[in-house]
Amino acid sequence: MRSRRKAGTKQRAHAARRRRTLAPRRRAGRPGSVRRRSVRRGKAVRRQLRRHAARPPEAGAGRLAVIITACNEAATIGGVIREAQALHPDELIVVLNGCTDGSLAVVRAIPGVTILHYPEPLGHDVGRAAGAAAADADVLLFLDGDLAIPARQLRPFVDAVRRGADVALNGLGRQLGPFSRWDDVTRLKAFLNRALGRPDLGAASMTAVPHALSRRAVERLGPAVLAVPPKAQALALASGLNVRIGGSVDVITRNRLREANTGKANPVSRMIIGDHIEALRAVMDKTGSRLAHPDASRRRDAAKGESLCDTA
Repeated sequence: MRSRRKAGTKQRAHAARRRRTLAPRRRAGRPGSVRRRSVRRGKAVRRQLRRHAARPPEAGAGRLAVIITACNEAATIGGVIREAQALHPDELIVVLNGCTDGSLAVVRAIPGVTILHYPEPLGHDVGRAAGAAAADADVLLFLDGDLAIPARQLRPFVDAVRRGADVALNGLGRQLGPFSRWDDVTRLKAFLNRALGRPDLGAASMTAVPHALSRRAVERLGPAVLAVPPKAQALALASGLNVRIGGSVDVITRNRLREANTGKANPVSRMIIGDHIEALRAVMDKTGSRLAHPDASRRRDAAKGESLCDTA
């Protein structure tokens, strides 16, 4: 009897040891365990992707220059530069013009910035032309010093040019609302794109930041034309450059209100309207008064009385 009890005790102990040995294997095969391992692997992949996204672009990906223009933006220029630095640009150019508020001191305190300082105001968008002329990069991203845009929202514009775009514009379709609520300037932006055969661009315009240009676009258009953004855009479309929407950043609700850009027929809106007229004129000079739209059926000579006709 005693020997049988000892044998039974040994058998139970052996069975318990075997259950402990097999338990981890069985648990490993359960669906819950598989899900946990999958979640852990997913987190590891996401961490790896974040680390990769944070790295500077590899050689050959296209050197990046970020160009920031500012006039009396001491309160915001530091934040704009910090977001730009998160893109790891090869050049970071800040064009300061007519500043009297300490913007120059703020920018000087930030390492790695090339400063173009003009004591007198240059006027709207002239700083972009100056920055583009100074840049030596394959991709040029343009920002304004009064609006800090997160780097994650800027990156698609850079990527668009690196993937082949010559002009990557800010698409504002969702922020504009219905056409009946558009102002005159927005309608004119859309008209320019439609007149040049690109209704898909909507009201996207180089007037708005952010936007990015390729080195090819800068060389073909010339830096000076960037001082009149609609003209640069019109010539880019007319010359066959690759123009597309690069991303969508809401700069409407965050636009800094100033005396010159508020109210009906304010000075800034009148200037932009004039810019679009200049843009149309520039393309007409290249393609003709109809912007290359056909006029095959209309006898212009008859309208002038120059066509022969039979009189009954």
